Amino acid sequence: MDKLLIQGGRRLSGEIAISGAKNAALPILCAALLTAEPVTFTNLPQLKDIGTLLALLEQMGVKVAREGGTVTLDASGLNNPVAPYEMVKTMRASILVLGPLVARCGEARVSLPGGCAIGARPVDQHIKGLQAMGAEVAVEHGYVHAKVPRLKGARLFTDMVTVTGTENLMMAACLAEGETVIENAAREPEIVDLANCLVSMGARISGAGTDVIRIRGVERLHGATHRIMPDRIETGTYLCAAAVTGGEVRLTGTSTGYLDAVVDKLLDAGCEIVSERDAIRLSAPARLAPVNLRTAPYPAFPTDMQAQFMAMDCVASGVSVIRETIFENRFMHAVELQRLGADIRIDGNTAVVQGVERLQGATVMATDLRASASLVIAGLVAEGETQIERIYHLDRGYEGLEEKLAALGASVRRLS
Repeated sequence: MDKLLIQGGRRLSGEIAISGAKNAALPILCAALLTAEPVTFTNLPQLKDIGTLLALLEQMGVKVAREGGTVTLDASGLNNPVAPYEMVKTMRASILVLGPLVARCGEARVSLPGGCAIGARPVDQHIKGLQAMGAEVAVEHGYVHAKVPRLKGARLFTDMVTVTGTENLMMAACLAEGETVIENAAREPEIVDLANCLVSMGARISGAGTDVIRIRGVERLHGATHRIMPDRIETGTYLCAAAVTGGEVRLTGTSTGYLDAVVDKLLDAGCEIVSERDAIRLSAPARLAPVNLRTAPYPAFPTDMQAQFMAMDCVASGVSVIRETIFENRFMHAVELQRLGADIRIDGNTAVVQGVERLQGATVMATDLRASASLVIAGLVAEGETQIERIYHLDRGYEGLEEKLAALGASVRRLS
């Protein structure tokens, strides 16, 4: 199993390009199931999760032609609307094939997904929505089995704000008969990107980015070309890495427009940030100020950036309080940060972090994707060598991490 070795204490400086967004690419790739015509996606990140999903689509009968960051999917031969457990057990996003398959094929059999152990992410909202649209849905032997001649538009209200639930139901509604209204919809930029892609394929969608989305169903969708939006979490992660090392970086192919809450907190920490049309510049102070934060659904502070900010607060000049309201198990990185010398106290969903003068390198273990990123950030500023084990989590969400950090002057190498 691969490990990452980081020699800490180097200030990051320079320029790197940000990749396409994993959390936008996964649902958008599933959207290809909705049409019999080829669709082409550009700015696709080279990630393990992307490869897993493309392999899943292939076994369903989808033709996949991939070259670098561009992929063309042809689902005209879709003949196997099944997502088996052995292919989806490592990736929760695999549930996103459910809505498109039911809408296009009238039937789907999708394994309940696996993924990171950061807390419960139930699929009951997906099932409830499909049932309201007329599907017969049963959960048997670990699989969701849905069947319907054709979905019918309905008024859907989700009991909780769910990103994948909103995406799944929005895709399903594109081919349903009549109008579907999704209330209490998630508002993330990735949902807007998916909606833009679907509209380019002929869907009739309004309200994406608000908490009420309206979809007028059509008979069929057609082919299109769509560019995946930049990864706002990767952007935020590299901004934190530069900030914690007192660095100065320019990130291209991205925008502060998706990152208001994160940028506000970086400014609170003492960083200077300049927003360009297609890039972000950050200059960090010699030592960061502590930052309090509370995670909540978009547009509030993202749970996917909580771990990275905790790593920053570990070496800030004071006490910070972090409250996690989205996932109940999302402080597992705190124990590993303590191995590096961090002063963190956990009480339920609250972490109190007392900044220390310096962290010290040690061997730590990644527990999930964003926890891995926090350990990398801490390792960059720790004295001596930090060894991070189980970095397959990182490969699920960060394209070319070692190369990008090395381009900014970090000492990072992978041991296979």
